[in-house]
Order: sequence, then structure tokens, then C-alpha cells
Amino acid sequence: MTETTSGSWPGALGDPVTAAALRAMHSTPAAPWSNDRLAAEAGVSRPTLARRFTTLVGRPPMAYLTWWRVILAATLLRDTKETLAAIASRVGYGSPYALSHAFEREFGTTPGRYRAHVNAGQGCDVVTSRRSATRPPHMPRS
Repeated sequence: MTETTSGSWPGALGDPVTAAALRAMHSTPAAPWSNDRLAAEAGVSRPTLARRFTTLVGRPPMAYLTWWRVILAATLLRDTKETLAAIASRVGYGSPYALSHAFEREFGTTPGRYRAHVNAGQGCDVVTSRRSATRPPHMPRS
């Protein structure tokens, strides 16, 4: 969920349909999710999932999945030395190009520039989402 969405986590997680879709995406983000598959996972029709999810989360299911995958990619770029190809595969993209395109569309910078920025000790503030006020996570290293 983002800072600019109309939804709220308590509402989204309190709704069994939305919660089932979120659990599915979060537990296996690299799976080949589609609206039909997420709706089946939640036990509802595709329009019902789309309506409830968008109302409660603030963006449609596949837009949320894209956002979640690039957040995961940003974390891996920051915390590992994995190649972009390996990260793309881990978060559900078929190629480094596909991940780069989604990352740049969402955050306005490339994965390589983002990694160089955080590796230079400059934090994550260089990356702001074009779609919302979200940023890749800046969490303490574990």
C-alpha cells in the first residue's frame, strides 16, 4: 500500500477477498499472476476482485503486483550483489529489460543508477515513484 492510495491496510487485510490476493502475491511474487488467477485464488470473479482490491488497496491488483515486485527488486539491489538478471527472475520478470522498464516507470530511475546511488551511501531518496509518493524501502540491513 502506498502513501497516496485511498485504501488502508486494516481495511484491505480485513477483507477476505483482498487479503487472499495480497497473501498470494506476497508469498510468491514471482508466480505468473493474472487477474483471473488471483480471482480464483480469492474465490471470486475477476470483476469482484478488481473492484474490492482497487477500493481497499488504492490500485488494481496487477498495478499493485508491479509495485510490489519493484519494491522487492529495490531491496535486492540494495542488499545483495546479485545480477539484474537474477533479481528479475526472483521477483517475477522474464528478463532484466522487463524489470528495468517497470523499475524506471515506477521510480523514475534505472536499477543500475539506483544501486550505484545506495552503494555510494546516499540512501534511497533518489528514487521516487512517478505513480505515487512511494519510495523503495530503506530498511535497516539485517
